[in-house]
Amino acid sequence: SCPFKKNEIFFANKTIYEAALSSSTLHIVDFGIAYGFQWPILIKHLGDRPGGPPKLRITGIEFPQPGFRPAEWVEETGRRLATYCERFKVPFEYNAIAIQNWEMINIDDLKLQRNEFLAVNALARFENLLDETMVTGSSPRDAVLKLVRDMKPDIFVHSIVNGSYSAPFFVTRFREALFHYSALFDMLDATIERENEQRQSYEGEFHGRQVMNVIACEGPQRVERPETYKQWQVRITRAGFK
Repeated sequence: SCPFKKNEIFFANKTIYEAALSSSTLHIVDFGIAYGFQWPILIKHLGDRPGGPPKLRITGIEFPQPGFRPAEWVEETGRRLATYCERFKVPFEYNAIAIQNWEMINIDDLKLQRNEFLAVNALARFENLLDETMVTGSSPRDAVLKLVRDMKPDIFVHSIVNGSYSAPFFVTRFREALFHYSALFDMLDATIERENEQRQSYEGEFHGRQVMNVIACEGPQRVERPETYKQWQVRITRAGFK
């Protein structure tokens, strides 16, 4: 019913696979790796690649989880991906980075190597970084884009939620959020009955949390801070990308 996530994953994987077709080592730096659901299908295609698979290196970047083991989530993702790579006979290396402020990542933390194909992947996760309304001085979003530029990747795949409901003023933010999520719910109405249990679960766990965060939270607690594609285009151009 909602093809957006599926399409962006398909586009990112296909683009990375084709661009790195002749490379012996593929290093993917994934901002917001979460559970790593994007990568098993790419691993399978790499395992079937004519001439044999490349060595796959993944640097998974994610926010830390609360508690005494902040990196457990992102490390578990690495172990799960290692199992997939073993199944499809793809040499694998994983580097987990759990950090709250992604703009504080040092390029040395990424363990880049010479003669590897470097792909940077960021699918709709930079919107969770703080913007200029929350910081003085350099924006964390611009700082992370500068980090990506300094990495000199062979390919940078960046998707966004094209939204304008991150205004600091509540009334404006509420109105824009109403327009945005009404369109999503209209799409669901056209494809799935409202009484469908899976739809209700999806709406509550995903859209419901997002709406609650947009409307009810202020300051650092409000993590849903999307920008329009034009705003991101300005940021990316300013960072030095063509």
